[in-house]
Amino acid sequence: MKVGKGVSWGLMAMVDVFWPELITIGDNTIIGYNSTILCHEFLIKELRLGTVEIGANVMIGANATILPGVKIGDGAVVAAGSLVNRDVLAGEFVAGVPIKTLHSSAGGKDAAS
Repeated sequence: MKVGKGVSWGLMAMVDVFWPELITIGDNTIIGYNSTILCHEFLIKELRLGTVEIGANVMIGANATILPGVKIGDGAVVAAGSLVNRDVLAGEFVAGVPIKTLHSSAGGKDAAS
């Protein structure tokens, strides 16, 4: 696992124990309480592996789950309790199970307006 400078880990936050080397976390990122970062998932007859890349200055809320193969861009915010099953753009604010975009400072969808 590659972890940048100034990363804060919430109590009980967990990373994939089988393939932690597939995880990269940028500088000054916050990983919330009881969050889970996975690089593998077992389906009925299939094992999926994927890297997880979390950019700099990202905030992952408590109890969030990040699935394999996801990239989260710099400055993104993932709300508490969210299931991250797709990429999150830089500056995007996402929430839900699965995630939906609530706001994007990168000029994308803004569900709040």
